[in-house]
Amino acid sequence: MDKANEPKTVRTQIADLRVSYDAGTLDEADLAASPLVQFETWFHAAQQAGIDEPNAMVVGTVGAEGLPSARTVLLKGVDQRGFTFFTNLGSTKSQQLAGNSGVSLVFPWYALHRQVVITGSAELLPRDEVAQYFTSRPHDSQLGAWVSRQSAHIDGRAELDAKWAQLAEEYPAGSTVPVPEFWGGWLVRPSTIEFWQGRSSRLHDRLRFVAIATQAALDDASAWEVERLSP
Repeated sequence: MDKANEPKTVRTQIADLRVSYDAGTLDEADLAASPLVQFETWFHAAQQAGIDEPNAMVVGTVGAEGLPSARTVLLKGVDQRGFTFFTNLGSTKSQQLAGNSGVSLVFPWYALHRQVVITGSAELLPRDEVAQYFTSRPHDSQLGAWVSRQSAHIDGRAELDAKWAQLAEEYPAGSTVPVPEFWGGWLVRPSTIEFWQGRSSRLHDRLRFVAIATQAALDDASAWEVERLSP
């Protein structure tokens, strides 16, 4: 068979994938004065574009052995302090953050040819803030936090189902579910926040806010400087 007519394998198909990034531009003049306003502006645009779960972000951490680890987590808050999410404190990401507070967040808004890349440090949220969010969750999600000892080995799905049935009987719908001691939240305080806009010829626009001081407030324009990065 002529090689030109041979069916392509998955590997060659992957190499041939191309998307033309022409959805927009990002100039310094278009950038908001503070990273908080810029993030909120882009986040709103992602919502308006109908992107599923625009608050989904990839959280990158580093373990004690120096190996990186990443997973998708849902952002649950952003304010002048930084970005917040909640999780099991015994999970891999929590254990790694407890040993090394360095963290990265990536919001991949593919439909808009945009992403936001954040680096910074993480710290535990106060328990009163954790409790406030926990009680706002749906009843089933509250039970789920008790059922799952995230990242721990289990023998099978039946183990989860049995725990669920037990807790659903103990805490029926409408009852108060206590906050697990092993469940909490993390606040990521950024040191850099990069706004990435795809451009044609892979000459993308990359503008990055860099904190001038430690724990710079995201809504304080004077606490940040902006630099353009080569694509």
